[in-house]
Amino acid sequence: MYPSFEPRSVAVIGAGAVGTYYGAVLARSGVDVVLVGRTPHVEAIRRAGAVVVEADGEWRAEARAVRDVAAAADADVILVAVKSPDTAPAARSLAAHLSPRARIVSLQNGVDNAERIAAVLPNPVCAAVVYLGAYMEGPGRVRHTGRGDLVIGVPRALVREGAREGDLRAIAAMFERAGIACPVSSDIEAALWTKLTINCAYNAISALGRARYGRMIVDAEVRAVMEAAVRETVAVARASGIDVAVDSLLEATWKVGEAMTGQYSSTAQDVERGRPTEIDALNGLVARRGAELRIATPVNHTLHALVKLRESGTL
Repeated sequence: MYPSFEPRSVAVIGAGAVGTYYGAVLARSGVDVVLVGRTPHVEAIRRAGAVVVEADGEWRAEARAVRDVAAAADADVILVAVKSPDTAPAARSLAAHLSPRARIVSLQNGVDNAERIAAVLPNPVCAAVVYLGAYMEGPGRVRHTGRGDLVIGVPRALVREGAREGDLRAIAAMFERAGIACPVSSDIEAALWTKLTINCAYNAISALGRARYGRMIVDAEVRAVMEAAVRETVAVARASGIDVAVDSLLEATWKVGEAMTGQYSSTAQDVERGRPTEIDALNGLVARRGAELRIATPVNHTLHALVKLRESGTL
């Protein structure tokens, strides 16, 4: 018999908009939370707490904030919220600072980050699909623009003795107690590819057009490009053995835009701040997998190339 897993403490690695939002919500519910992030963000949270700004006002949560990943040593749950290119370095930095009891949850974009974490760390790893509209308004301040629900599960490649159904249920219950819908999925790959498909429809176009989601979905020509990106991504997913359907994914794509009309994509936010984007793990991944599978992905290839061009600067 295994002892039951009861998460009481959480460390957020990569406390940007996503990590800070979930950390703040969990801290408000009584969970012991430590946020690991950049210096300006950490200092602001130490002064005034983690502030979440919403349409009807703002609230703040008391959480510890540090720069040193060693603060994760006593955490029951590690939420990894770094950008996809930083996954392996973040996992390596955690290696000397993990409790054997800790469970790791990837809150990242893309479809293979949980596997990349598990390639470095021995602890059980699961993946979460994040449906959250949020961006940083400034150090210590997150603007919440829509949704916030999660779906969690263990990728097929990581199903093993340590990643038990009870652990997932306990982590999901922790989020649910904080008011975050968090169903457990037995097919997290389909959920990850669903989110990837939606990201491929929105992220690059939002960045290139400097457009919020609501503006994008009412423009017929933009909508046509988005639909093409969705159809290509679904074709690649299905060829990879993922059970997704184009009609339901198109419907889900339009619903996201309707629910998050004021949202700029994370790719748009990164480009505007001069930071590296995750486009290689989004449209870029679809283009690469498509080439491997001999599936044409001209829209995803073009969106990826154009974001990389913009990311490289203005000269």
